[in-house]
Amino acid sequence: MSDIRQRKDDHISLALQAEHQGTAVSTFDNVCFEHNGLPELALDQIDTHTKFLGNTVSCPIIIGAMTGGCDNGERINRHLAEAAEHTKIPMALGSQRASLEMGLPQNIRQWAPTAVILGNLGATQLHQHGLDLAKLAIEAASANALVIHLNPLQELIQPNGDRDWRFILDAIHRCCEAVTVPIIVKEVGFGIGPSTAKKLLEAGVYWIEVAGRGGTSWASIEMARNLNPHEQQVAAPFLNWGMDTVTLLQQLNGLGNNINLIGSGGVRHGLDIARCIRLGAKMTALAQPFLAPALDSTEQVIDKITMLSEQLRWAMFLTGSPDLNSLHTAPLMTK
Repeated sequence: MSDIRQRKDDHISLALQAEHQGTAVSTFDNVCFEHNGLPELALDQIDTHTKFLGNTVSCPIIIGAMTGGCDNGERINRHLAEAAEHTKIPMALGSQRASLEMGLPQNIRQWAPTAVILGNLGATQLHQHGLDLAKLAIEAASANALVIHLNPLQELIQPNGDRDWRFILDAIHRCCEAVTVPIIVKEVGFGIGPSTAKKLLEAGVYWIEVAGRGGTSWASIEMARNLNPHEQQVAAPFLNWGMDTVTLLQQLNGLGNNINLIGSGGVRHGLDIARCIRLGAKMTALAQPFLAPALDSTEQVIDKITMLSEQLRWAMFLTGSPDLNSLHTAPLMTK
C-alpha cells in the first residue's frame, strides 16, 4: 500500500508540471466558430443548464478524476466536492481501489450531499477483483454512476504496471449488467476511437468519455517515474501516442444518436468547452486545471468553475446561442 500511496503522490506533483502537459498536440484551436456580430441576445439570458444522469446540473462541466489514496487526497477531494456542491456540477472521484483496500473513509457525501458523484475504478482492477469491488466503490461513495478507466499505455510504461489486458471487455459487460447505476468508460489521455466505442456501446456502456491526447500526458508522467533505462528506450516512441480530442468527437458523433459523449483531454478553458459541445459532446470534463486550486481551497475551485462557466457563456453569446441545444448547431468556419 505504501508503494501505491507514493505513486499517487508522484502523480499529483508531476501533473502540476508544465512539461507533462500535451498542449503542443492539442487541436482545439483548429475549431473556429463563426463570429456573430448580431447575437440578438442579452448575456444574462444565456442558459447553461443541462441534464446529466437524470439530474439538472448548472453547466456541462465535470470535475474530472484526479486522485485517490495519496497523502493530499482527502484535502483535494474535500475542496473539489464542496465546490461541486456549491456550483451544482458533477464530480468524478479518482481511482477508489487504493482507498478501499486501505480502508480509508469515503467522505465524499459528507461534503457533497446532493452533487452528482461518479465513482471510479481501473478496468484491470475490475477484472482482477470482480463485481464486489465495483459494487463497494458505488456504495461507499453513494455514486450516481461508475467510471471505468482504460489506461493500457500508462500501465505499459508504469513500473510493475498491468500488462495483461485479456477479458477486460467481458468484465465491463458483466459490470453493466450487474450494477444498478450507469457505467461510464473513459481513457486517461490517449483517446477512445470508433472501434473501441462500438464495442463499449454493445457491452451496455451508458456514456463514453473520449479523453484524447492534448492534456496531461500520463505517458510522460510514468516515463519520469520509470528509472529502468531499457524500458525508457522502449517507451520513447510512444510519448505522443494517441488520438486528439477534436478528431475523436467528430468521429464518435458520427456513430449515431445512441451515444452519449463527454469531451475531455486538453480542455483548458470555457471556449474549449463550447467547442466540445459544438462537436457533439453533451458534457465535458477537466481535471488538471482544478488541481492547483484544489490544493489551495474550496473557494479557489469555485472561482475556477465560475471562470470556466463565464467563458462558456461568452462563447455562447458570441455565437448567438441562447442555450446548449443552439450551441450544438452554431456555425463553424472552415480553414
